[in-house]
Amino acid sequence: MNARAWTGFFALAVLWGIPYLFIKVAVDDGVPPLFLAWVRVTLGAAVLLALAAQAGTLRAVRGQVKWVAAYALVEICLPFPLIAVGEQHVSSSLTAILVATVPAFIALLSLRFDPAESPSRTRVAGLAIGFSGVVALVGIDVAGDPQELLGAGAVLLAAFGYACGPMIYQRRFGATDVRATMGAALAVSALVLAPFAFADTPAALTGEAAASLAVLGLFCTAAAFSLFAVLLRMIGAARVSVITYVAPVVAVALGVIVLDERVGPGSLVGLVLILAGSWLSTVGRLPSGMAGRWRLRRTTSPR
Repeated sequence: MNARAWTGFFALAVLWGIPYLFIKVAVDDGVPPLFLAWVRVTLGAAVLLALAAQAGTLRAVRGQVKWVAAYALVEICLPFPLIAVGEQHVSSSLTAILVATVPAFIALLSLRFDPAESPSRTRVAGLAIGFSGVVALVGIDVAGDPQELLGAGAVLLAAFGYACGPMIYQRRFGATDVRATMGAALAVSALVLAPFAFADTPAALTGEAAASLAVLGLFCTAAAFSLFAVLLRMIGAARVSVITYVAPVVAVALGVIVLDERVGPGSLVGLVLILAGSWLSTVGRLPSGMAGRWRLRRTTSPR
């Protein structure tokens, strides 16, 4: 992890932490969720397909149309509009915290569908801790408001879709250029979402909404996945995956600072529990320093 790798790491954490802010700005300015999702994927597809064509990697996905379509459905077509629907009713901060359940959902699915994954006590405890964070967040900060419960449910469904996507990607596109795979998936998603977007086109866009759509498509999608491809080659998938735990913190901070959102006690408790549970359920152990201190306390404490 040299200086260039660290710069790329934190840049990607920001790019994957800011979408919730700009989605919130757009939907609050009257942009319909399906139109928002369509504009985002169309811009992202145009850039990534151009980059993949320049690199000569598009041929790799020609024989994988069925799996590209399946990946696009669960990773893009459903989650992107669902998150926008959710943010019509809940804050960007709460949305980011709920999306942080993705690693826990991946771990849960892996226990069922990946024979190599063993249901160790630590992983099971991590799942319990992570989903108890969801219960704490929804029970304290959302309980009693049907519209917020609807929004939180939509975001959790999106998070589940985000968890299903990597399982398809890992099995079918592990050696394929990310720009080609994501460009093709975004293009498929643009075709699927186009009729719905055209049926609910806003009469006009505010300047803030138009800028938000541009940032979501060009930066949070195209630039983010291009940088993701570079970091995969530079530092490997394991280190890149740690961004999952940094991006929600960026999103919550931006929601509080830029949008003046209030982070309630349920959100704070939920964030800590979800991140801790996601780490334990995916990594299967405490961070090395914490594990060492825990062992030291156990060996030096009286029985």
